[in-house]
Amino acid sequence: MSPYGSDRSPRRPMRRKLLQALTAGAVLATATGCTYKDFPRLGMPDPVTEEAPRILSLWQGSWAAALVTGILVWGLIIWSVIFHRRSRTKVEVPPQTRYNMPIEALYTVVPLIIVSVLFYFTARDESKLLSLSAKPQHTINVVGFQWSWGFNYIENVDGDAATPKAGAAPKGLESIPDRFTKDFPAGAEGVYEKGTPADVNAEKGWPGPTLYLPKGEKVRFILSSNDVIHSFWVVPFLFKQDVIPGHTNVFEVTPNEEGVFMGKCAELCGVDHSRMLFNVKVVSPEEYQKHLKELAEKGQTGFLPAGIKQTDPARNAETNKL
Repeated sequence: MSPYGSDRSPRRPMRRKLLQALTAGAVLATATGCTYKDFPRLGMPDPVTEEAPRILSLWQGSWAAALVTGILVWGLIIWSVIFHRRSRTKVEVPPQTRYNMPIEALYTVVPLIIVSVLFYFTARDESKLLSLSAKPQHTINVVGFQWSWGFNYIENVDGDAATPKAGAAPKGLESIPDRFTKDFPAGAEGVYEKGTPADVNAEKGWPGPTLYLPKGEKVRFILSSNDVIHSFWVVPFLFKQDVIPGHTNVFEVTPNEEGVFMGKCAELCGVDHSRMLFNVKVVSPEEYQKHLKELAEKGQTGFLPAGIKQTDPARNAETNKL
């Protein structure tokens, strides 16, 4: 009889049960066809754009994968602690395992598979979120500066398609690359809103200027900075993107819920970074057009300077392929 027979035989059924339980838990956690609505948001706010659920789903999936991995790792640790603890009646050193190729291959291949799967879903969703439509319904240039925000509404407010001509970069927007200015609507003379840290939203009492967006219509954001790197983050969009001097970042969203939402700079940009707050008010398309006309009546026509000055080769150095 093996000297280990009397000690190890009773443990084998428990080992099998523990491994079966861990396997069943992993299968149940990963094999269900649930959507993002079936899981808790895990600290994320309710999404308010058509694109945000994709981000929330990726966030939840990452947590689910981390939870399954954590349960498996902790299960193996607890199993090893319990079933491979030192015997009270024996003092000999247990058999040592060296150069076990199957085990070494397992703990090399499994992490690679986990990272590859996470990379695939991240790259897939990033590509989808950063894709641009052929012709957005609205274009807004967001200008970051120390210590607030400016919003250039690139819209044909007066209804005259001849002022200025389509494809031309209006005064103030010369730093925006040609590949984006060609998509400006005809007659986009525009209006603007320039914020200060002392601004307050009248409805919520939240600090910062208020950016208006139309519900149910696609908006292209063109981000530019007049000084240092900032980051444009509308919290319930579940999305943020850097605002970099000399480089133009662009993304599109379609708001699908009316209301006032908080926004902030998510990049440490200097001493008053914490005051770089703003608000986003999603309204009906009719109210959005009304707001643009109100800005025009106040004399806020034209555009704020959108970014630092650049030579033409530098401004158009990047292409859609980069």
